[in-house]
Amino acid sequence: MKKYISLLLLSVILLSCKTEMDRAMKSADKDFILKVANEKFAKKKWSDALALYDRLPNLVAGTDDAPNVVFNSAYANYYDKNYKLAANQFKNFVISFPQDTRKEEAAYLSALCYYEGSLQYNLDQSNTESAITELQNFLNDYPDSERSKNINQLVDELTYKLEFKAFENAKQYYKMGEYKAATVAFENVLEDFPATKLRPKIYDIIMKSKYELAVNSVYDLKKERLNAAASYTKRIANELPNSEYSKTADDLSVKLDAEKVKFAALQAEVEKRKAEYEAKVKNSDAKETEKKEIEQEKNQLKMENSADQARRDSAKINSPEPQATFKFKR
Repeated sequence: MKKYISLLLLSVILLSCKTEMDRAMKSADKDFILKVANEKFAKKKWSDALALYDRLPNLVAGTDDAPNVVFNSAYANYYDKNYKLAANQFKNFVISFPQDTRKEEAAYLSALCYYEGSLQYNLDQSNTESAITELQNFLNDYPDSERSKNINQLVDELTYKLEFKAFENAKQYYKMGEYKAATVAFENVLEDFPATKLRPKIYDIIMKSKYELAVNSVYDLKKERLNAAASYTKRIANELPNSEYSKTADDLSVKLDAEKVKFAALQAEVEKRKAEYEAKVKNSDAKETEKKEIEQEKNQLKMENSADQARRDSAKINSPEPQATFKFKR
């Protein structure tokens, strides 16, 4: 019997609440709507509270209730995880009610909403960038506020998210064997985030990329790339001494020295063969030149002989026959 009574009382209460909510949604009475909205807010029924607060802006415009409606509505959206909408409402509160004592709180919550709306590093980071801007703006506007104490920590957290996204994007080039692109991408990360905590890891992957690019390089670029890779390993060994990265640098340095020796031997062999080829070509060219000169001399002699014969033939044709024959006595 007690169980049925309890269920009956609960049903009456729920029916009463539902009836009051329905009445408030249909009412034009500002005070009644506000009363029910505030009750829903106090009971953390954010959806019901928001539904009622949405009906109030025009009804409370210009009255003392206007700031509370905007402020509570923003808070309800914040608790209901509607961060983008809540951020805009808190910011609107700061602009609309500059003399309100809750202005600083609203400014902080607006920035905090952007922070809460930041997505995972592998997703779009436009909210993260906006959050950093809003948090820094709050820090500039309220440098002495108690709420400012954790701002730098939040900014660092968001900045690291951007750094890590850029780091992972650059790392994909390395995984695909695009070592030149990986080097450029990681150098851009260092330029964009000079204070990054990922610097040692970035150095390590750049070093490995330079090594892979050097040992697998084409002949014409290999010497330059071997020297660049060797120089970088020495830099890492100096900047990160007694670390796992300096050990890797030392190991790669030994391999690069061995590769330099092999390449120097290859260069010597290439130069030797090149010299032999050039000598052969030169000798061949000399023979060809000599042959051409002999041929030219033959042609010249032939031309001269032809010219002499032509002159003789011409002289014979043009010489007149004798007109008389003289006989001398013996």
